[in-house]
Amino acid sequence: MLINLTARRERILRTIVSEYVASGAPVASKIISLTDVRVSPATIRNDVTALEEEGYVTRPHASAGAVPTDRAYRFYVESIGHDIQLPVADQLLIAGVCHDASEELDTRLRLIATLLAHFVHNAALVTQPKATRASLRHLHIVSLQDTLALLILVLCEPAVVRQRTITLPQSMPQDELTTLSNRLGERLAGMTVDDVLGEIEKADQDKDIMVQILDVMRAEDRPELGRAYFEGLHLVLSQPEFAKSPRALTLLRMIERDDWLETALGPASIDEGIRVIIGQENRDEALQDLSLVIGNYGLSGRSRGVIGVVGPKRMDYTRAISSVNYLAALLSESLNDTVH
Repeated sequence: MLINLTARRERILRTIVSEYVASGAPVASKIISLTDVRVSPATIRNDVTALEEEGYVTRPHASAGAVPTDRAYRFYVESIGHDIQLPVADQLLIAGVCHDASEELDTRLRLIATLLAHFVHNAALVTQPKATRASLRHLHIVSLQDTLALLILVLCEPAVVRQRTITLPQSMPQDELTTLSNRLGERLAGMTVDDVLGEIEKADQDKDIMVQILDVMRAEDRPELGRAYFEGLHLVLSQPEFAKSPRALTLLRMIERDDWLETALGPASIDEGIRVIIGQENRDEALQDLSLVIGNYGLSGRSRGVIGVVGPKRMDYTRAISSVNYLAALLSESLNDTVH
């Protein structure tokens, strides 16, 4: 819980956070007095002492400069809000790069992750959009050998291709499999998992194949995130908090885990809007020296992906939040254009 501060102490605390983010050095009272906090250094020292007592800053000793705590960063983030807009010049720069990017989804998302990382000087991630309720657009069955075949499903929205090796009830030549594909494709087109399940219950033929189609679609409906593109880790590791520190090894080990992002975001990750997770607010101990700025993008009720920034708690939150906001909107718009 954040304690109500006087207007002057709020200004001093915002100054401490912004100066520390910029320099990485403890912020002395003299530095604060040179800003728009127009009071004497003695008054500033008294206010900093009060902020220390309330858990917003730490100081190695009484005459040392102030270092923000997690509580101070939380106050700062709440004070700037989550609806910050990126400057128009930066919007035009990002939009120009994205417009020139390849139409291939993998290439575009990797480029956006790289662009965001260099824009905020921290690591960035983008996940592939994943259908919240997969529906079948098209299917094809390809003979491999004997009773083995490759089941290819095109699901939407957005369009994704999923493949699985299946076992047929009996050996079938490719022309019969093509006929089967066409028959099932016409019957199941546009259906969700629940729809396909209903068709299976009343099917007189092709039930075994339909069950395997259902299994693939159920796997796509699971709430886990799509494939993640993670770029700019070197930008985090080069910062003072991690340079030549055992924290770097902990971070590397954490990133190697397949489930680290889902663990970090937890069940609240389906919420709309920007989430900022600071230091010890992170569920995973390996992330508690870091902050995450996370946004969702996609088609409402149909597909969802995640875009975000990962970096030290001493990050430029204004730039990170506004960049994630803008790119999330840009990706959502791009998906919407693809559908229409």
